[in-house]
Amino acid sequence: MLDDRRRLQPSISVSRHDSSLPVGLLYMMGAAFFFSVMSLLVKWVGQRLPTFEIVMVRSVLMLIFAYGHLCWLGRDPWGHDRPRLLLRGVLGFCALSCFYYSITHLPLADATLLQYLNPIFTALIAALFLGEAIRTLEIGGMVASLVGVALIQQPPFLFGGEARLAAFPVMVALGGALFSAGAYVTVRSLRSTEHPIVIIFFFSLVAAPASVPLAWSSAIVPRGGEWGLLIAIGVVTYVAQICLTRGLQLEKAGRATAITYLQIVFAFGWDMLIFDQYPTALSSLGAVLIVGSALTIAWVRARQRSASSGDGNADA
Repeated sequence: MLDDRRRLQPSISVSRHDSSLPVGLLYMMGAAFFFSVMSLLVKWVGQRLPTFEIVMVRSVLMLIFAYGHLCWLGRDPWGHDRPRLLLRGVLGFCALSCFYYSITHLPLADATLLQYLNPIFTALIAALFLGEAIRTLEIGGMVASLVGVALIQQPPFLFGGEARLAAFPVMVALGGALFSAGAYVTVRSLRSTEHPIVIIFFFSLVAAPASVPLAWSSAIVPRGGEWGLLIAIGVVTYVAQICLTRGLQLEKAGRATAITYLQIVFAFGWDMLIFDQYPTALSSLGAVLIVGSALTIAWVRARQRSASSGDGNADA
């Protein structure tokens, strides 16, 4: 047990003196960057390969990495609360599938932004199933975020003309945020009994076989550099997961959560630099409303759980 702790918390005592930023925030910044790279790679390879095929390959790779990590730590991979771990896996698989679909059918920044509605849904689910109170400030944030979604999608019945984004991918993206919220609430309930890597392992243990029949029906054999991109998605995602887990262990929840929103900044950058896609004034205002609302709700929740740490996942 002591050896596990040493491996999970290597040499953190000097970092707060050697760096201009706390090491926990550096880990969170790394997580935001690597998750944005994952999204970029998914959008790239998803121009030809089906969504569930990407989900399947990523899940298999994550399963291998997580199992190897647990063996290295000397941890039992099967956990304690298996029904709840399986539920987290199912919710995570649904969230991941929706997110990857939205990435390939929407501008990268918009798909990422809609995924970050999950704190709003998390507050609602936590209120319904965990009995957590919803404050007036959070209700205001929820209303503002809905306005933000409308400004991003710009439906014809409100704005006239053609919608900026197709309705179906937007609905799928919102579904992904809802499933992510369910997964996060489940992870929160597992935090006192399960190791973070065990949670990641069960996520992949569910997602890998669940994606096989869905991927098989529309499978396309990868060619050339697509194999490298698929492998890179798995590697980058696992690096991001480790950065996120370490950051949440070392940093206060409120500041750590705020740093994750750098992923949206990176996504806007990838859209402009690589895909030549630029936000409109209205969609930019919508982005401000969503990010501001989500940060407000995350801040309120973090104050309610001032000692909270270590969810162990971010993208689902």
